[in-house]
Amino acid sequence: MARMQVYLPDDLYKLVKARGLPASELLQKAVRAELRRQELLAETDRYVADLVTEVGPPTEAQRRRAAAVARRLARQPTRRVG
Repeated sequence: MARMQVYLPDDLYKLVKARGLPASELLQKAVRAELRRQELLAETDRYVADLVTEVGPPTEAQRRRAAAVARRLARQPTRRVG
């Protein structure tokens, strides 16, 4: 397994040590999650580009409606599944 030196702010380092958390495992999970997030964003960009090619760019009215829906969804509390 490759090694990498990682720097943490003092306050974060102290919290990790105080709680006895496995820093290496936490960092691996965080890096995997960030890489997955970036992959999903890139896939979303490709999908939107394909959609624009297929049906054309959204009208201003469609953009306003989409923004309103996004704002409404952002205000809703997140629900846990399971």
